[in-house]
Amino acid sequence: MAYFRITLMRSAIGLPAQRKGVLAALGLRKRMATVYHPVTPDVAGQIMAVKELLDVAEVETALTKAEMKDQRRPERGYVVERRAGAGLE
Repeated sequence: MAYFRITLMRSAIGLPAQRKGVLAALGLRKRMATVYHPVTPDVAGQIMAVKELLDVAEVETALTKAEMKDQRRPERGYVVERRAGAGLE
């Protein structure tokens, strides 16, 4: 099943209440917040109402919050070869 990955890129400050309501219905409250919705005509219509504020991509699977956080985490930058004192027994 395909999903829309929707990220709020611009703030809704100063917009009419109807546009703010569309963002609330999509589950977007803060800038850079990302939500996943199934690809349906209803969701596509909501996206079109506030398309200037959003970044939208179509993806195959919806990620959980933990999976999105893991994707943002950089590589450790080092590799543990062995633990200190591991060979002293």
